Amino acid sequence: PVSVGMSMDIASIDTISEINMDYTATIFLRQRWTDERLCFDGNKSLSLDGRLVEMLWVPDTFIVDSKKSFLHDVTVENRLIRIYPNGTVLYALRITTTVSCSMDLTKYPMDKQTCTLQLESCKT
Repeated sequence: PVSVGMSMDIASIDTISEINMDYTATIFLRQRWTDERLCFDGNKSLSLDGRLVEMLWVPDTFIVDSKKSFLHDVTVENRLIRIYPNGTVLYALRITTTVSCSMDLTKYPMDKQTCTLQLESCKT
């Protein structure tokens, strides 16, 4: 197994829909792992074009309860790949996602809602 470190920042919560029972958020997702096959001599990291992600193994991370999501691509896909001499890979991307959130509005306007944003990885 490959150990993958992950961090996430919520850039914005764009909409909350009580009618559709969902919310839309833009997030910055960063993942880090080590792939010994990518080790190289040197003391500086390499930043690669995001289009090269097709040539690398990346974790198959998904957003639980996502109704729809998209990667930002103006003017190019908002993805960063940085490889360090020891084979550590940093993979970062910006995603906007709409996620289900079951809301209990029976005590409105004195209600309080808790919506989660969960990430998982497929195991194959």
